[in-house]
Amino acid sequence: MSWSGSFSYSWNPPPPPRRITTSRKELIHLGSAYVVLTGCLVLLFSNNTYIGRNFSPPTFTGITATIVVVAALAALTGFAAHEMAHKVVAQRLGFWAEFRASPSGLIMAAFTTYLGFIFAAPGATVVADTGGMGPRSWGRTSLAGPMTNVAFAALFYLASMVAFVVGSVLFVWLLDLAFINAWFGTFNLFPVGVLDGHKVFRWSPGIWASAIATTLAAMVLAVLALYVFGTPLLSLG
Repeated sequence: MSWSGSFSYSWNPPPPPRRITTSRKELIHLGSAYVVLTGCLVLLFSNNTYIGRNFSPPTFTGITATIVVVAALAALTGFAAHEMAHKVVAQRLGFWAEFRASPSGLIMAAFTTYLGFIFAAPGATVVADTGGMGPRSWGRTSLAGPMTNVAFAALFYLASMVAFVVGSVLFVWLLDLAFINAWFGTFNLFPVGVLDGHKVFRWSPGIWASAIATTLAAMVLAVLALYVFGTPLLSLG
């Protein structure tokens, strides 16, 4: 599964005071993107969208309450919290920042879900660069998203260990959530184009290296637990 495309870019409205603000427009954009991504993940997790398996359109026959909750959590932590972390840091630094959805990116998400995976550019946190936002401010703002994903990946991994110890099969879903967050953070730290990693690397190659090493380690841990050992690694033995 591939789910990617979150980034920050600049615009030019006047910056507000250093406080956290939002608008009706931002809430509509964020809510719309969240609902679409959650729906795509529900279909993906239900295993009914793989054209290569059954050559039929997506159906809802495999959807359960657990799948809906997991998909909602994945979109909330992997996408929405990531974008809001960008916003909060930028506004704390004194710059205007709001999320704006990308209709074409959301259409791409729906189309690739039909093919059995997700590749999406749901939108971006738009930041007003009025001339005072240098490499350090851009780097700090961009780093906030991936590091939020790492924090959630760690929390979900720890929760999977607890679930495994008490004998709950939910540990598998929790590992999935850890992997999604780790992968999302890692992808966004690639130092290319409009991705977060480009701005972080321009600010500090050392900080970028430490950040991507952290997200990669979290992703490898989740992959080993899911596909090699079948249990949270630190719960073995």
